[in-house]
Amino acid sequence: MTTTIFAYGTLRTGEPHWARLLAPADGVRAVTEAAFTMRTLGRFPIVERGGLTAIAGELFELESETLAVVDELEGHPRWYERAQISVRLASGQSQRTWIYLMPPGRHDDSPIIASGDWLRRC
Repeated sequence: MTTTIFAYGTLRTGEPHWARLLAPADGVRAVTEAAFTMRTLGRFPIVERGGLTAIAGELFELESETLAVVDELEGHPRWYERAQISVRLASGQSQRTWIYLMPPGRHDDSPIIASGDWLRRC
């Protein structure tokens, strides 16, 4: 069985966890609605519900075994919570997918990434 996840940080193509867990698959570019906030914790980002930012990322189709490994990496459900959202593909189509969200209020003092794109954080 396969499922789709929306990767917005270190699981994106070329990033460290992509190389370890998802390579050689390339992700399909997608963006969320403008309803989130992206913050940096230094080595990786977090995304929270609420805000006015569209989050840039990629969709990856995973087998259930790989999803379990990614869940463990993301600390689901203790650290991040995996939730379903809709994203828009470059083609304009909408697709339901899983995203890893940080529960609100845990890192309110962490810097915001206004672009919503981890790859453009600098």
